[in-house]
Amino acid sequence: MPSSSPVPDAVAAHLDRFLSRMRDEATDYGPDAVAFLDAAAGTLDGGKRLRARFCHAGWRAVSAFGDRRDATEPDALWDICTALEIFQSAALVHDDLIDNSDTRRGRPAAHRALEASHRAAGWTGDADAFGRASAILLGDLLVAWSDDLLESALDGQPHARTVRSEYARMRRDVTTGQFLDIAEESAWSVNDGSLHAERALRVASLKSARYSIEQPLILGGAFAGADPDQTEALRRFGHPVGMAFQLRDDVLGVFGDPSVTGKPTGDDLREGKRTVLIALTRQTLDASARNLMDEMLGDPELTPQQVTFLQATIRESGAVDQVEAMITGYARDADRALSGARLDNAAVGELRDLARAATVRSA
Repeated sequence: MPSSSPVPDAVAAHLDRFLSRMRDEATDYGPDAVAFLDAAAGTLDGGKRLRARFCHAGWRAVSAFGDRRDATEPDALWDICTALEIFQSAALVHDDLIDNSDTRRGRPAAHRALEASHRAAGWTGDADAFGRASAILLGDLLVAWSDDLLESALDGQPHARTVRSEYARMRRDVTTGQFLDIAEESAWSVNDGSLHAERALRVASLKSARYSIEQPLILGGAFAGADPDQTEALRRFGHPVGMAFQLRDDVLGVFGDPSVTGKPTGDDLREGKRTVLIALTRQTLDASARNLMDEMLGDPELTPQQVTFLQATIRESGAVDQVEAMITGYARDADRALSGARLDNAAVGELRDLARAATVRSA
C-alpha cells in the first residue's frame, strides 16, 4: 500500500478513541468481560487498512472534483473508514473459525488465543469449545461495534441514507459470499466441473471483490455526495480491482511465503478452498489425477511433501498462468473505467496506485 497515505494514522487515532469509550462503558462488567473486550481490540492491530484506504480514496475522488480541491477530511469520514476496519476484523475472526485456521498475521487466530486463555486461567471444561464459542461472540461484538461507530458517524450527515444502504448491502453480500464459499467446499462434487470456475468467481465477487474494494469506494463517494455517473465510475473501477485482488489472494493461499503472509504454506489446500485456481487446474487433469487431487484437497494433515506435490500439479496445469492473465485483464478493465470519469485527477492517480498495490503483492 502507498506509504504516504494519511489513512493508517487517522484510523489508529479513531480506533483508540472508540476503544477507550468501549472500555469505559465496560468497567462495571467485571474482569472477564474486560478481557473479552481486550481480545476484540487485539484483533484490530495491524493489517493494511485496505478498505479504509479505498473508502478515503472514493471520498477524495468525489469531494475534490471541480473547484473543491481544498476539501478536508471530516471526522465522520474517518469514523466510517474505521467502522469498515472493525467489520473486517469481525469477518476475519469468523473466517478463521470457519476455516479452522490457527494463525492470522503471524499470531494465533482469535479462537486459538481464547482457547489458550482458558487453559492459562486453569478453567474447567473444554478449552477448544470455549475458544470457538467465544470467537463467535467476539466476532458478533465487532460487528456491533462497527454498526455503532457507523451510526454515530452518520448522525446529522446529509447523505446518511445512501451510506447506510450501501453499508447494509456490503454486510449482506459478504455474509452470503462466506456461505457460498463454505458451501462450495461440499457442493463441488455434485456440480458439473465446467461450472466450478464460474461458481468460484461468484464467491470471489460477493465475499471479496465487492466488500474489499468496490463497496468501500462507493461508501466514500456516497459520503461525499457522488452523483450517479461518479458512483458508476467507482463501481466499474472497484469491482475488477476487487476481483484481481481476490485472485491474487488465491495464488498466495497456495504459493505464498508464510514469513510474509503470516499463514502456513498451502493453507488453502489444507482448508479445501475451491477457488478459480483449483477449478482451472481440475479442467486440465485426467480422471485419475483429478480424483487424486480431490482426495488430497481439504486434508488438514497434508504433509509438506503433499503440499509441494499439489503446488507442482497446479503450476504444471497452466492454471497459475491463466489466473495471472485474468488478474491482468481485470486490472486493465479497472484502469479503463477511470478514463474520462468525472473524478478528481489527483485522486484518480491515487486510485491507480491503490489498484497496483492491491493486485501486485506478496501478502
